[in-house]
This record gives sequence, C-alpha cells and structure tokens, in this order.
Amino acid sequence: MKETELWARLQHHLGAGYYRVWAAEQSLPDVGGRTVVQALEAGVSSKDVWRAAWTALELPARER
Repeated sequence: MKETELWARLQHHLGAGYYRVWAAEQSLPDVGGRTVVQALEAGVSSKDVWRAAWTALELPARER
C-alpha cells in the first residue's frame, strides 16, 4: 500500500476535517503506541499503519 492510499482511506473513514488531527494524536498500540504520523516517520510500512488504524477504528473486515 502506498502512503497516499493510507491517507485517502483515513480521510474516507474520518472525514476531511478530522483525519489529519486523528493521525497526529491517536496512539495506536499495534505500532508501538505511536500515532500514524510518528509510525510513518519511524519507517513503519503504510500497510502496517493502516492495519493498526483499521483495528483502532474497529472497521469491518471488508475495509481491511
């Protein structure tokens, strides 16, 4: 997954006005307690970050 797809999915699920805030502030246990932004900066793959966000957002399996 490309990083642009990760951002598009987050925007789709959280809305244009909120997804960047959520990505900068929500701690995700599945990526070591980092936020989306921190995880990407640390070199975690976009796919792994999306899986962590998917879990945190409790999205349906079809969205994985």
